[in-house]
Amino acid sequence: MKQYFSSESVTEGHPDKVCDNISDAILDACLVQDPMSRVAVETLVTKDFCCMAGEVTTKANVNFDEIARKKIADIGYTDPSLGFSDKSKILVLIHEQSPDISQGVSEGEGDFKEQGAGDQGMMFGYASIDTPELMPLPISLAHDLARRLTDARKDGEIKELLPDGKTQVTVEYEHGKPKRVDTVVIASHHKECDINVLRKNILEKVIKPVLGNYLDSKTRVFINATGRFVLGGPAADTGVTGRKIIVDTYGGKGHHGGGAFSGKDPTKVDRSAAYAARYIAKNIVAAGLAEKCEVQLAYCIGYADPLNIHVECFGTNKIPQEKIEELIRENFPLKPASILKELDLRKPIYGKTSAYGHFGKEELPWEKTDKAEKLKTYLL
Repeated sequence: MKQYFSSESVTEGHPDKVCDNISDAILDACLVQDPMSRVAVETLVTKDFCCMAGEVTTKANVNFDEIARKKIADIGYTDPSLGFSDKSKILVLIHEQSPDISQGVSEGEGDFKEQGAGDQGMMFGYASIDTPELMPLPISLAHDLARRLTDARKDGEIKELLPDGKTQVTVEYEHGKPKRVDTVVIASHHKECDINVLRKNILEKVIKPVLGNYLDSKTRVFINATGRFVLGGPAADTGVTGRKIIVDTYGGKGHHGGGAFSGKDPTKVDRSAAYAARYIAKNIVAAGLAEKCEVQLAYCIGYADPLNIHVECFGTNKIPQEKIEELIRENFPLKPASILKELDLRKPIYGKTSAYGHFGKEELPWEKTDKAEKLKTYLL
């Protein structure tokens, strides 16, 4: 039986991703000087304007304006004629975290002697055997295309490109296994140019090198389907932190708890528990206990233990799901403080997650499969 699944990604120059990059740059800058920093920063960008707002409690001395301008320039917005650049107006509206929240997520006495969750909510992690990094193939390919668009722009290989861009890939599955790419969609911000030349360059220098053997004579390719994308970036489309939560995770495969990641320090379980859930799911798949695995964790603000653990293997599990849940409780960190310690999350690593997804990047600590060998023994 054939099935089709689509996922999208965006470049780091997409307005929402500009915001995610700035928010995470502020977080990293705080963590460099003070690993105990509490950060929750939202960024908004629009034509010739950037606003940062939120809560920061830290001993670090950071210049928020300077951080934002540097990140905007690094992404590639340095020309004021684009309607947004590192010369645009910046407004900083950042204050300290509410003590009513802080008392619930700090180590203390009585009911709060352990570090509690920074909020209520549920978080999901997912893994599958689609790719070597155990990510769903559609989102993996969409990220690779978006990253390649950016590389081709920055190294001058495609001189017509500008920072904003989106990609989308539809994969054909046969009996649950990825077989081919059915459809590719790319919309890339560009300078005034011959659109046919641009399309050819994107096909030859971006799509074919990334998709390789997944392409065939029946693959449909749409490149800048409207014919023009000269006005782009924040000048054309206001961006806000946290609006690309499906791009950031699994491209629509599995569920999402609704919480965004960027700009939040790891005491916020929206971020750290989602990373822990991926860590758990990836180790289960790496151990061969299942070909696909989704893990849900649920928390209450101020309390350490998760309220619920749910496992779904979509019929691919080699041992009962109830047993897998037991193994999770026995082998993985589930309390916020334990997650922070096990995955070493108080380090300034979050800029690496701000674009092209938070998962599937082997250098990130929640991608390690150090529990897989032990879990394999339960197959015997």
